[in-house]
Amino acid sequence: MVTTQETNRIEETEEAINIQDLLLLCLGKWYWFAISVVVTLGIAVFYLLVTPPVYTRQASLLIKETSKGQSLGNEVGAAFSDMGIFQSNTNVNNELIALQSPAVMLDVVKRLRLDVNYSTDGTFYKKTLYGLDVPLTVQFQGLADSENVGLTVTPLADGKSYLLSDFIKDGETVGQDSTFQVKMEESVATPVGTLSLIPTPYVDSPLEGALYVSRVNYYATVTRYMKNLSVELANKQASVINLSFKDVSIQRAEELLNTLIAIYNENWVKDKNQIAISTSMFINDRLSVIEKELGSVDSDISSYKSEHLLPDVQAASNLYMTQSTETETQIMEINNQLSMARYIRNYLSNINSKDQLLPVNSGLESANIESQISEYNTKQLQRNNLVANSSEQNPLVVDLDHSLQSMRRAIVVSIDNLVTSLNTQLRALEQKERYTTSRISDNPNQAKYLLSVERQQKVKESLYLFLLQKREENELSQAFTAYNSRVITPPSGELLPTAPVKRNILLIAFVLGLLIPVAIIYLLESMNTKLRGRKDLENLSVPFVGEIPSAFKKERKLFWRKHQEKKIFTVVVKERSRNVINEAFRVVRTNLEFMGGAQEGGKVIMVTSANPNSGKTFIAYNLATSLAIKGKRVIVIDLDMRMASMSESVGKPKVGISGYLAGQVDQIQDIVCKPADTVGLDVIPVGMLPPNPTELLFSKRLEILINDLRQGYDYVFIDCPPVEIVADASIVNKLVDQTLFVVRVGLLERAMLPEIDRFYTEKRYKNMALLLNGTDSASGRYGYKYGYRYGYHYGGYANEKE
Repeated sequence: MVTTQETNRIEETEEAINIQDLLLLCLGKWYWFAISVVVTLGIAVFYLLVTPPVYTRQASLLIKETSKGQSLGNEVGAAFSDMGIFQSNTNVNNELIALQSPAVMLDVVKRLRLDVNYSTDGTFYKKTLYGLDVPLTVQFQGLADSENVGLTVTPLADGKSYLLSDFIKDGETVGQDSTFQVKMEESVATPVGTLSLIPTPYVDSPLEGALYVSRVNYYATVTRYMKNLSVELANKQASVINLSFKDVSIQRAEELLNTLIAIYNENWVKDKNQIAISTSMFINDRLSVIEKELGSVDSDISSYKSEHLLPDVQAASNLYMTQSTETETQIMEINNQLSMARYIRNYLSNINSKDQLLPVNSGLESANIESQISEYNTKQLQRNNLVANSSEQNPLVVDLDHSLQSMRRAIVVSIDNLVTSLNTQLRALEQKERYTTSRISDNPNQAKYLLSVERQQKVKESLYLFLLQKREENELSQAFTAYNSRVITPPSGELLPTAPVKRNILLIAFVLGLLIPVAIIYLLESMNTKLRGRKDLENLSVPFVGEIPSAFKKERKLFWRKHQEKKIFTVVVKERSRNVINEAFRVVRTNLEFMGGAQEGGKVIMVTSANPNSGKTFIAYNLATSLAIKGKRVIVIDLDMRMASMSESVGKPKVGISGYLAGQVDQIQDIVCKPADTVGLDVIPVGMLPPNPTELLFSKRLEILINDLRQGYDYVFIDCPPVEIVADASIVNKLVDQTLFVVRVGLLERAMLPEIDRFYTEKRYKNMALLLNGTDSASGRYGYKYGYRYGYHYGGYANEKE
């Protein structure tokens, strides 16, 4: 039994194709590469002829990005930074996305009218017209944005009229065979809507040939141009954006980039102005509200001051304090006078002070009382002098006493009147003092209220003035038109087209022409499960005696189909022949002679295979012929009594081995035939095809036959049926010395190789040896290439009979 490791070793024949083997396989099919290269280059040339050239225009845009997040210059942004305007961050990545916005491209399409395309017939493709090349334009009226239309404008012989035809709407032909004759600037109703032709001032020469006009909806147009637009950062550390656009028209590409930049700048200014407009509306609304609130506060302050007689809180407070001080002083003075007045009155009323002088300069502010007291004191002194010089009964003293008494009464009355007057003044001052004190006590609350209201007044007044200033600044900002970008490089580019690149396309076509056959060969070789050649047999244990190249003619139909072989039974081994197949048979012959060893009598070799059509009959006959040419006595027995292929070499006679085994023929010489084209070779044909070939092989006559042939021949070749079809080979194998197992390239499944190796390891067939048939000498990978030059002899061939 074959071990698992041995089975795995045999299955390793399914190895990948290495580069050297693949190269040899490709060299054998060089014509595939020639055809493939011609086809791919032809397709590439055709593509270059029918593809219009595409030009690339590039522009560079610098985004003014500052570290403070201001979109304008520092000097301008600083002037407006306190307004809340122009403070949005300008991020170059955001602007990169804005430039690629479909909305911006839609504005470009509408402004340049890129939804309408014009073209004329060219040599290999339709030539696109734009700008200076367009002789006239078509204006569509009442056409929906989503509609796609097309028509053909053909000039008439008069040079003033044009014919409109071939109307298409949304991909379908409308107005079958409808034509309209129209002049310049004349409106006409057509199946695709009302339209008119407008001349352009760019082209002086009239229209020659048909002008194809197509109008594509905005969405499809924007999508188409967005695919051709490239926007990217020039450098990660820079704020420069590179824009490039590919188009068949140079002028259209340049105008598109210029318009794209212009619309981007306009949108930027519009966004900033929109902020300014919103700010202006907000300021005006706030000014109106604050103006009303400020008027209300002013009215409250005025009413409060009028109501409380407070033109100035601080002045009023100082006034009231002064008044309070003065009143207190006056009250003190009046109280002093009252005290003095009461003292003098009490003094006058005192009997003990009857003859005493009255105090003078007492502080009473009444001049009358002072004069009365002075006069009284004068008389009192006169009386006291008279009493001192006389007595109290002196009539003069009596008269003076009466006068003094009257004067005292008068002084008392005057003092009483003064006291009454002072009390009245005192009450008035005390009332005034209470009023002043009340005003002073109310002053802090009044000041607090007025301070709060005046603070509101000042805040609203400051805010009102601030908003007035900002409104003027905002109006100024709307007039400021500086962009946040600057064009570094205007749209420009080379005059040579950037696509299609002829050199690259031809090179790619050439490379594909080489790679496609390689891929096909590799794929076919990888999918091939059949036996491919000598290399697939390297891991087998069975001795290998050689390989025979294919000797049959091959009919090549198409290069991707398998070769069809012409099955012709022929003798390929010729005397003095030095071709590849003769040399191959000589190698096999030498190996068989070497494997034979020393033995008595002739050597019996059974030739069989795993499946039909392996070429065992061809191998057996030509190998026998090769030995016969060398001078050996060789006989071939056709024991394939079902096919009888070997018997064709002698004309398929009616008498053969089947009759001998059946007992119908007694003498061996009666069934031996000699081929006409080979000297020294005998053949025993099948004869009549028996109905029971397997039973005949069990006959003792077969063993007798083979033993007799051993004595008369050096080599006995037996052509047996395939081992997997019938049991004939197993029956015959008991009588042979060696088994030559033939496997054919392209016929045997590689999965059968472990089974064949098992035949050898299990010794199911005697001295089994393997012969490879049908190799392709040009394949290179799996076969052995016989490239002998004339005059070269392999091994001991120099001494053979030629």
